[in-house]
Amino acid sequence: MEETYCQSCGMLLGRDSSLYGTNEDGSRNIEYCKYCYNEGAFTSDLTLSEMVDICVPQMLSENQGMKEDEARKLLRKLLPTLKRWEHHI
Repeated sequence: MEETYCQSCGMLLGRDSSLYGTNEDGSRNIEYCKYCYNEGAFTSDLTLSEMVDICVPQMLSENQGMKEDEARKLLRKLLPTLKRWEHHI
């Protein structure tokens, strides 16, 4: 099975449907996590740079030994490839 990632922040969604966002009608949205997308809209109006800033601490907490500059570099490379950001390059 292919891994599913939030198309806004890059978080691994996996099979845990509790992490998925919701559409306007309350149905599950399989492209975005609940932290980025709720009730058919993004939860925050952010720039790509602001999303990098938000994601760095989470990435550091999940990857012991990773340095902040490494996390930023990785996020700056990854996030523009995601659906939400593909037109913000």
